[in-house]
Amino acid sequence: MQAFAQLLDELSYTQSRNGKLALLAAYFRATPDPDRGWGLAALTDGLPLRLPLRRIISDLMAERIDPVLFRLSRDYVGDTAETVALLWPDTAEPDASVGLTAVVMAFANASPAEMRPLMAGLLNRLDVRGRWALLKLLGGAPRVGVSARLAKTALATAMTKDVADIEEIWHALQPPYGALFRWADNDGPRPDAAGVPVFRPLMLAPPIEDQDWDSLKAGEFAAEWKWDGIRVQVAAAVGGVRMFSRNGDDISAAFPEIATAFAGQDVTVDGELLVMRGPDVAPFNDLQQRLNRKSVSGRQLAAFPAHVRLYDVLFIAGEDMRPLPFAQRRERLEAWHWDHPPPHTDVSELIEFDDFAALAALRDGARAAGIEGLMLKRKSSPYLAGRPKGHWFKWKRNPLLLDCVLMYAQRGSGKRSSFYSDYTFGVWRPGSGGEPELVPVGKAYSGFTDAELKELDRFIRQNTVESFGPVRSVTPTLVLEVAFDTVQRSSRHKSGVAMRFPRIHRIRWDKPAAEADTLEAVQALID
Repeated sequence: MQAFAQLLDELSYTQSRNGKLALLAAYFRATPDPDRGWGLAALTDGLPLRLPLRRIISDLMAERIDPVLFRLSRDYVGDTAETVALLWPDTAEPDASVGLTAVVMAFANASPAEMRPLMAGLLNRLDVRGRWALLKLLGGAPRVGVSARLAKTALATAMTKDVADIEEIWHALQPPYGALFRWADNDGPRPDAAGVPVFRPLMLAPPIEDQDWDSLKAGEFAAEWKWDGIRVQVAAAVGGVRMFSRNGDDISAAFPEIATAFAGQDVTVDGELLVMRGPDVAPFNDLQQRLNRKSVSGRQLAAFPAHVRLYDVLFIAGEDMRPLPFAQRRERLEAWHWDHPPPHTDVSELIEFDDFAALAALRDGARAAGIEGLMLKRKSSPYLAGRPKGHWFKWKRNPLLLDCVLMYAQRGSGKRSSFYSDYTFGVWRPGSGGEPELVPVGKAYSGFTDAELKELDRFIRQNTVESFGPVRSVTPTLVLEVAFDTVQRSSRHKSGVAMRFPRIHRIRWDKPAAEADTLEAVQALID
């Protein structure tokens, strides 16, 4: 635990990327298994721990310090782990024998009733830095300026491996990554050598900007619809079938019909996961009923039938398609699907167009058809990981706009921990007595500049009605013009609706709150 705590501490004070890489590489070289694997998992958000950390900490601190003093200290410091580490009373000499692996396994095997005394015991045995590192470890987000990509790059540097190779096999592995480190140390085979289906980093598209049009020629691009589902990759091999989200999360368990459809295939394809009823794509809300589940019932299988609309192919029978231009990959995808059509799949339609003006006219009808917009793909583009410029573009439909009233504000995290930067907003509806009342319809924390953030923070502090921990209720006088993609029904919200992808489009300092939009106007946008 000491080595991990020292690593986090030094990372938090090191600003340069090269400095962080050096610290991480030294840790991976010097730390034995499985401690270095658990350390890597903690830095890449891969720890298999889920515990009610906030409640445990609140209860433990309430037994040792005035809750008001703890709340004020937390607000001033801006970080719960650091606040607890500093305020926790030193009851004994620090115990250097506390091991990282032992800590992880203790919490992994603890019952809910055992977690609180286990936490107290560990905090008593550690020094300030160790307490801070423990809470960062268990919190799942160390926030020391290390991305998952940087951690993998450091591992590649330490073990003289190609980071692209690590990326390719990463999502087939589980912490503490014993097979990965054996291969990296040249003590074992590459983990995907036995036909294990693995995730390959997806090719993503940046949004098209106004300045891009001058350099684009219509004849060099193919166009297809951007469907309103989630991007997935299906990898089928001798070792089975797995379906991954765009971030590489294995979501196969929630969609067993897709795994069955690809059984016996040897292919890796890129597509959009949808719920379909006959030829019609269902609203995204229907797909959400299947997401984030460890298992799915027969009723859900029947009510929300999954379907993958294929965009691209990465591998066929072990042959790497990615270096081929898009036009050739598309031909190979269509030929493969014709010969081996898995159930619950089809190939996304290519749209014929003569010029971008004609394509723009089609895009204008996307919302009415329930489609997110268009994708433009350069016919000569290889399949490249990440978001390379100039190859693919997403041309989304224009957002919807509504005028809403700011209701609540919450402190941000990280560099925003001193500002109220997360905003809940609402619209008007008739109250029980006929008078208008506000009901929340969304929450946003983006779309504004740093200067606007300071103005909003000042307004919130000057117009606070009540405080609830890090949340403040404000006088309902400020109108925010909110941009969002769609509205869907929601039983979790008092208003009965929820916005999808809301962001602050404009601050309407000039507009009276009474002129903001109504719940009726929001409901009219559903579907």
